[in-house]
Amino acid sequence: MLMTTTNTLDGHRVSSYLGIVTGEAILGANIFKDLFAGIRDIVGGRSGAYEGELRKAKQIAMDEMAAAATQLGADAVIGVDLDYETISRDGGSGMLMVTASGTAVKLA
Repeated sequence: MLMTTTNTLDGHRVSSYLGIVTGEAILGANIFKDLFAGIRDIVGGRSGAYEGELRKAKQIAMDEMAAAATQLGADAVIGVDLDYETISRDGGSGMLMVTASGTAVKLA
């Protein structure tokens, strides 16, 4: 499945727009308690474990979006947008939601 953040694909012509497709992934609260504690401990360093978790969440969201596009009969997803949002409950610890969205298209 071709996926791009642009609204066109060089060398391809869009023959039909099939609709908006999305994918989501949510990381649990414990990772963020650990993340912020780890950041305080590291101070200026990077946490490879958490970066890996974020990459994994992004991949899950992208895979879900691609699966939704495939169900529509799409050849590609254009205009892909990735968003990262924190969700907290009553001001306490939260979760991170990664969403991927784009437009499923059929190519000529």
